[in-house]
Amino acid sequence: MTIRYLHTMVRVLDLETSLAFWELLGLKEVRRIDNEGGRFSLVFLAPPGQEECPVELTWNWDGDPGLPSDSRHFGHLAYEVDDIYETCRTLMEAGVTVNRPPRDGHMAFVRSPDNVSVELLQKGARKAPEEPWASMPNTGHW
Repeated sequence: MTIRYLHTMVRVLDLETSLAFWELLGLKEVRRIDNEGGRFSLVFLAPPGQEECPVELTWNWDGDPGLPSDSRHFGHLAYEVDDIYETCRTLMEAGVTVNRPPRDGHMAFVRSPDNVSVELLQKGARKAPEEPWASMPNTGHW
């Protein structure tokens, strides 16, 4: 038996707000399907050079009343970043809450506008502890 990773799908309530979040993380749109008959859009985003590892945003044009307000049944997506401090700083400056700051110079968690947890991991060795991250408390949950 052979198995190959295809994608991770998350439902979104506001496509433009969600696209802005994922693009802020550095993902780029690699494919889009707008289905007139089914009244939905599938937007696939991936890190540059890693188009084989997309996240699929599913947006129902007429809303999705069955979508839970807190998608805790979903674990998280994980991405490796070149500089965890710079990534978190960029996200915070754009208004994103860093739920679990990178106090250890290695790992942080944020949430998308649709409550999808995103784990950010420092590429390579941990960075030395640095303020404001070293003393920043957790906010909410992830």
